[in-house]
Amino acid sequence: MKIYVPLDSAAKALGADAVAAAIKAEAAKRGLEVTLIRNGSHGMIWLEPLVEIDTGTGRQGFGPVTVADVPALLDGKMASLGPVEEIPFFARQTRLTFARCGIIDPLDLADYEAHGGLAGLRRALAMSGPDIIKEVTDSGLRGRGGAGFPTGIKWNTVMEAEAVQKYIVCNADEGDSGTFADRMIMEGDPFTLIEGMAIAGIGVGATKGYVYLRSEYPDAINVMNQAVKLARQNRLLGADILGSGKAFDMEIRVGAGAYVCGEETSLLNSMEGKRGEVRFKPPLPALEGFMGRPTVVNNVISLATVPVIFEKGAAHYADFGLGRSKGTMPIQIAGNVKYGGLFETAFGMPLGELVNDVAGGTASGHPVRAVQVGGPLGAYMPPAKFDTPFAYEEFDGQEALIGHAGIVVFDDSVDMLQMARFAMEFCSVESCGKCTPCRIGSVRGVETIDRIARGDADAIPLLADLCDTMTDGSLCALGGFTPYPVMSALTHFPEDFATVKEAAE
Repeated sequence: MKIYVPLDSAAKALGADAVAAAIKAEAAKRGLEVTLIRNGSHGMIWLEPLVEIDTGTGRQGFGPVTVADVPALLDGKMASLGPVEEIPFFARQTRLTFARCGIIDPLDLADYEAHGGLAGLRRALAMSGPDIIKEVTDSGLRGRGGAGFPTGIKWNTVMEAEAVQKYIVCNADEGDSGTFADRMIMEGDPFTLIEGMAIAGIGVGATKGYVYLRSEYPDAINVMNQAVKLARQNRLLGADILGSGKAFDMEIRVGAGAYVCGEETSLLNSMEGKRGEVRFKPPLPALEGFMGRPTVVNNVISLATVPVIFEKGAAHYADFGLGRSKGTMPIQIAGNVKYGGLFETAFGMPLGELVNDVAGGTASGHPVRAVQVGGPLGAYMPPAKFDTPFAYEEFDGQEALIGHAGIVVFDDSVDMLQMARFAMEFCSVESCGKCTPCRIGSVRGVETIDRIARGDADAIPLLADLCDTMTDGSLCALGGFTPYPVMSALTHFPEDFATVKEAAE
């Protein structure tokens, strides 16, 4: 009998390690032969720890499981959720990037290969660099970490650059509130990231790669380090990848966890041992990146998606999505919701369907008042905007952004003036200090919002002018996008600002 208990950080935070230990102890006590497998999470956090039992006729899910439930679980007396793939939240997904997450043992290379792993790498090894770039370009893959820049264009720039050394850098500094997709894939299916980075290296002519991880992800760091070691032992990395004669190797770098290091040039500075602050552009990292060499900097999900594109073909992947937003997006649902977790789907689903149908509305039972999409720098979307399709250009048209696709839901108890203040305060704390609008503007922004809270109506137009200045004068997204949540709160929820003012008067 095989029993699966997730090693994912969210599951562990909810007691998965204790449940795994209890299963081992109870099985030993009964003399049962049990193979305990620590898989990744399926992404249904409200069911964690989600335990699966495979008796030879398929896996049955149980959850959330506590230590006290273990005897009933082994007795067959605990109510089953049925096969996990039939749970409605999971069944309606289109899982491409996360197809193996929660299914396999993350550190079992044979298990990875049995579920489609390495097929993409083997195909890429037989292709030329330009053909690899064309495949990525034709797929329509765009950066999944923020602005949605076309991946093929970035790779092509690095491929065409002349240099004695080129690099692939994976940005795993997942700092946006309400996001956890990068962590989930690294803990649940690390070889897909390694495979994607190897394909990128072969395509652009880079022989060295780095994953830049934040120190707050100890489990992901541990899994990735083990996976890199296993990949090297099995010739997926090194001087002769799978006997092809092509070379690529990589290592894990750990940062201190500064939010600004999610910006690619700050990340590169940190990797070089410098202060984590933004660089002026040009030059672009694609021409002068890590150690001054041409560098591909991509997000975890962008690189982890590459293997499925090469396994199934660019046309297959591009067939999903809406307009220029091709393929699927792992949307992370958090905040005041009934069903929080990761939901991978093709671009185009309306925001309201994600919030009210997929996420089940609020956990409190109160009406949804606002949804912040794109992390702490994302705009607050009111229910009136819930028909907006989840896609890059469609959100841009609403003066909002998808970013890393984290959505945080708030009910009608939220104070939007205080949320606007938090956005400004967050920027003032996390600013690297390079840009005057970000360094000083965010501090003045907090002071201006506090004036509004005290009933100073004259401060409202000052706040709008300040936001315009920050947007126009910042080098990175931190200062440039902070006005998004502030102005959306002021625009869509003016009553929260007016109520305070009227009370003061």
